[in-house]
Amino acid sequence: MNLHLLHTGPLSVNTYIVPLCENYVFVIDPADCAFSGDEGSVVSYLNSKNLKPLAVILTHGHFDHVSGLFSLKKSFPDIPILIHSADSNMIGADSADMQGRALAQMGFDEFLPFVSNLPAANAFLEDGKNLTECLASYSFPIEAKEALDKWQILHTPGHTQGSCCLYNEEERILLSGDTIFYRSWGRTDLIGGSEQKIHESLLKIMEYCEEDTCVYSGHDGSSFILGENF
Repeated sequence: MNLHLLHTGPLSVNTYIVPLCENYVFVIDPADCAFSGDEGSVVSYLNSKNLKPLAVILTHGHFDHVSGLFSLKKSFPDIPILIHSADSNMIGADSADMQGRALAQMGFDEFLPFVSNLPAANAFLEDGKNLTECLASYSFPIEAKEALDKWQILHTPGHTQGSCCLYNEEERILLSGDTIFYRSWGRTDLIGGSEQKIHESLLKIMEYCEEDTCVYSGHDGSSFILGENF
């Protein structure tokens, strides 16, 4: 499986375009915006390749992973946005409250306008379910549905309360967001973070996923082998 990587947003998030079948894809963590000078870059790439995004998946709700929602929703108004319910207050009409608290903690208040009144979630990621089950109220072509079936949700709190990873056992791919990095893990000092929970989540990943799984994280180098990480 060939994932396409775009670096987007003010902290150069790893935004992934994940192929499903034919020209259908889903998008992970879009962050392109006017502040970082790349607004519309995700949509431009999708259009340039004639790709049809079926969903936007947010691994968590931090500002640097969600600021591209405006652009995607403008171009694809019917596209569903998925996030874990524990992070759902970080997007939607009241997103300025939670995002403002996190930005103030980081001394980055000037970014608040770009994550205020964000589009809301249309469905939720749930531990143990696959993407088809999370999107049960939506209709997709049968081939796309079969591809979505293969992506399992792992709730991995610690970086945020609602952090999630997506695991495709057949392809040996883990989309880890900011839960796990190469020989490291996500910070836990921001609102909703927990060092204890993230270590529990790391153990869960190691127990659930095969050692030869290729991990695609939310920042920095895009991939590494899970079994070589710890």
